[in-house]
Amino acid sequence: MDELVAQVASNTGVDPAVARRAVAIILKFLLTEGPGAKVQALIDALPGAAEAVASAPQVGGGVMGAFNALTAAGLGMGEVQGVTREFVAYARSKIGAEAVNEVVGSIPGLSQFV
Repeated sequence: MDELVAQVASNTGVDPAVARRAVAIILKFLLTEGPGAKVQALIDALPGAAEAVASAPQVGGGVMGAFNALTAAGLGMGEVQGVTREFVAYARSKIGAEAVNEVVGSIPGLSQFV
C-alpha cells in the first residue's frame, strides 16, 4: 500500500496523507460495488490494503458516492480523476489489465474516471 500511495502522491502532486485516504476510499468502493473476487485479489496483492479498507468510511451511492467521498477527503475534481487513473495503472501492474478492466467495466459510470 505504501508503494501505491507514494506513486499516487508523486504522479498527481496530492499530499501523501490525502492520497492514502483516497486509495482506501477507492478500495472500499470497489469492494462494495465491484466483483468481489477480483477486487479481493487486488487487496490481497497490496500489503496493508485490508487494514486501509477496514478503516475507510462506507461508500454508498455508486460512482457519485465515491466521488463525493473523495472530494470530502480533500481532492479537487481534477485530482479525483488523476488519483483514479494512477490507482488503475498500479492495479493493472499487480493483478493484470484484464482483471482490472473487468472490475472497471462492471461498475456503471466508473469508466468516465479512468
